[in-house]
Amino acid sequence: MSEKIYNKLVRDKIPEIIEASNKKYEIETVDNNELMELLNKKLLEETNEYLESNEIEEIADVLEVIYAILDNRNITKEDIEKI
Repeated sequence: MSEKIYNKLVRDKIPEIIEASNKKYEIETVDNNELMELLNKKLLEETNEYLESNEIEEIADVLEVIYAILDNRNITKEDIEKI
């Protein structure tokens, strides 16, 4: 069996899903600065996926990343709506 390496931001309970399938995985915890870098890259990735597909599910993914960015910056949804 070959080893796959995914250097990606993990969300959607992916570790639990992998664990349930009896596969091995490693998780690296990052600091806030690196997390913001990863979230910004993920935002670009999800936005590009939406622009390519025009699928509403991709907008949901974009929003999920935006909410994670807001959470990391301690900004509420209400705060951002006021802005």
